[in-house]
Amino acid sequence: MSNFGNQVQFQVYQTMQNPDPDRLPVLYEEWEKKARDVLEDGPYYYVAGGAGGGKTMEANLSAFDQWSIVPRMLRNVEDRDLTVDMFGQTYHYPILHAPIGVQSIIHEEGDLGSARACAEMGIPFTASSASTVPMEKIAEVMGDASRWFQLYWSKDPDVTASFLQRAENSGYSAIVVTLDTPMLAWREYDLKNVYLPFLLGEGVGNYLTDPAFRSKLDKPPEEDPTSAIMHWTQVFGNPGLTWEDIGFLRKHTTLPILLKGVLHPDDAKLAMDHGVDGIIVSNHGGRQVDGSISALEALPQITKTVQGKMPVLMDSGIRRGSDVLKAMALGATAVLVGRPCMYGLAVAGGKGVQEVLKNIIADMDLTMGLAGQKSMAELDRKILNKTT
Repeated sequence: MSNFGNQVQFQVYQTMQNPDPDRLPVLYEEWEKKARDVLEDGPYYYVAGGAGGGKTMEANLSAFDQWSIVPRMLRNVEDRDLTVDMFGQTYHYPILHAPIGVQSIIHEEGDLGSARACAEMGIPFTASSASTVPMEKIAEVMGDASRWFQLYWSKDPDVTASFLQRAENSGYSAIVVTLDTPMLAWREYDLKNVYLPFLLGEGVGNYLTDPAFRSKLDKPPEEDPTSAIMHWTQVFGNPGLTWEDIGFLRKHTTLPILLKGVLHPDDAKLAMDHGVDGIIVSNHGGRQVDGSISALEALPQITKTVQGKMPVLMDSGIRRGSDVLKAMALGATAVLVGRPCMYGLAVAGGKGVQEVLKNIIADMDLTMGLAGQKSMAELDRKILNKTT
């Protein structure tokens, strides 16, 4: 859609004489507040909480305040191009839905509601290994829409290989390998609330339907769900992985492989040395290492190392359109949005996810034009000033 932001904004103002009493929020903070109102403590803090004392979550947000946009004038920004190119495809916007597990605890529509919303928006949905519904069902509701699959690398190589093959067979177009979760972090709110949804059978849909996983069970999950879930606890993470194991992934999929969780430039170099196709600079939204470097702070170091040889995406801290611009100006090919989508899901199901994403894109489009930029491709650090 040309001039996306102008059109979305005008649609809102057209309702001025007849306001919708059930209108969904615009402000990110209101989405979060409404989500808090509708969710129990366990599900809410599973999304809103982070590792330890939440220092990394704070750092992710404050990092954006260290960069200021410097607008340019009289640059003919009447028609703006929001598209980005990755892996031989052109995407409508530089935004993807981040991989988020156990969405079923947030809203009854869960992963399927989010996936449908992304399909309608033309935004790639990144399905999680930890979804409650199987990846095939997510693919089914998305039709031909773009989708990526996020892999939690299991301790059982048969399960990992099976997940990769299932994703490829189901029409996913890229594999996102999350490296920063070989085990769950010390998450104070989840411990306080004694809340780990996987033990309730949430977020294990891909495992319980997987032939390799099922072959290791004494009884099918339908007969003995407790034993199946306990087996999941034994094979979920894989702390023993090394860079030499990357070759295993390539043997089992022809899809582009992106490594998610890279924060150190030396790891970016190792990723290139081992032939992966992309990097996602991320600290898991502050959910894994308390006191970690922020994702935005790490981004320029990674892009300097990669030097345009592969896409570098970024997540952790994206809340508004200006955040997207700053990340893109610092070298990101695209960004992934996480918590805002989950607050939208909590408040209004898939409709809420769509509204959140629509607002971020509209904000991004207008801010880009007002900064004197007419395409995502031309964004660079020249539009930014470091403030601290």
